Amino acid sequence: MSVLSIAVLAVVQGLAELLPVSSSAHVIVAEKLLGLDPTAPEMTLLLVLLHTGTMLAVIAYFWSSWRRTFFASGKGARRVLSLLVLSTILTAMVGYSLKWGVERTALRNVPGADIEMIFGNLALISAALAAAGGLILYSGLRRRTGVSAVDPGWREAGWIGAVQGLCLPFRGFSRSGATISTGLLLGLERGLAEEYSFALAVILTPPVVLREAKRLLAARGTATESPFHLFAPGILGMVLSFLAGLAALAWLSRWLEQGAWWRFGVYCLVASAAVLALYAMGF
Repeated sequence: MSVLSIAVLAVVQGLAELLPVSSSAHVIVAEKLLGLDPTAPEMTLLLVLLHTGTMLAVIAYFWSSWRRTFFASGKGARRVLSLLVLSTILTAMVGYSLKWGVERTALRNVPGADIEMIFGNLALISAALAAAGGLILYSGLRRRTGVSAVDPGWREAGWIGAVQGLCLPFRGFSRSGATISTGLLLGLERGLAEEYSFALAVILTPPVVLREAKRLLAARGTATESPFHLFAPGILGMVLSFLAGLAALAWLSRWLEQGAWWRFGVYCLVASAAVLALYAMGF
């Protein structure tokens, strides 16, 4: 993989990951246009390392706000952490149940099947983008009618975590779009829904990175490449996606504050049509 290809994917990831438009869908389409295989272990690891770069951008961007909102006191910090743990548990339960179901049904006749094998299917990505776009549009337009704001509690944490689990197996169903939209529909204030969603992302990313690193090393088997050679493209991409992610977060926060959240839904629907057209063209 060339340095230019890594740079392109990193910028696409960094901009799209922190906007509710599904970075995975955008990166996979970019990989196909560059002639790369999105289902290969090298590419899925690169994707999660790009996610790591944007995770670090999230920490850098939100740290001061989290200290004021979530960690202003010991009691408040313990409460928020317990809510995040509940959300993450439900994410794992829903996500891995879906993963098991897909591997035992749609991939039942494929030897050694795993969920990553469907990541490059543009028809599924198009459908997932359309679903995310519809959810974002609905939550954004409904929110404009004057839903009263509430603080996150067990109910809100449970629903947000469960919906996040739906995003894990399906590229195109934007994690940030789905979780922020769910928070808005449950009555969370816009900024709080955003901060809670990205706090969840920080928890979710490390285990996904470890899973893909293990998958790559297992696929390489006795290959002679050094670990540094295998991980170097992802490390470069991680740095670039960090920088692009900071720019995307500023954009997202501004649109949330302006009540323009629904516009991301329109974009997802347009992107869904574009991906479906690429699928019809044979990509």
